[in-house]
Amino acid sequence: QVQLVESGGGLVQAGGSLRLSCAASGFTFSNYAMGWFRQAPGKEREFVSGIIRSGGSTYYSDSVKGRFTVSRDNAENTVYLQMNSLKPEDTAVYYCAARNWYRSSDYGSEYKYWGQGTQVTVSA
Repeated sequence: QVQLVESGGGLVQAGGSLRLSCAASGFTFSNYAMGWFRQAPGKEREFVSGIIRSGGSTYYSDSVKGRFTVSRDNAENTVYLQMNSLKPEDTAVYYCAARNWYRSSDYGSEYKYWGQGTQVTVSA
């Protein structure tokens, strides 16, 4: 059974940090590129960050570049998103997703598996 389970969300003040984790099971994690997406209330889901299956290259949206860092541990089947200097506009449900390709994509439709999401709320 394929599972992606996010954790680490919560309530934080602006300027603070959170580290999200996404634990994968039920598929060969190292064969999949991973992505992080988020969806705020009333808005469309948007790409946040991606990492190729080896972990050697990473990608970020302009809105989080320089503040967020994605990483992965293929031995632990886990991908992480370190979020620093958080802003109220980062408030959203954050999802991890797995793409059966060497490289991540900005398009959610290209991902095969999705987690259930974790809420991140940044207060002003």
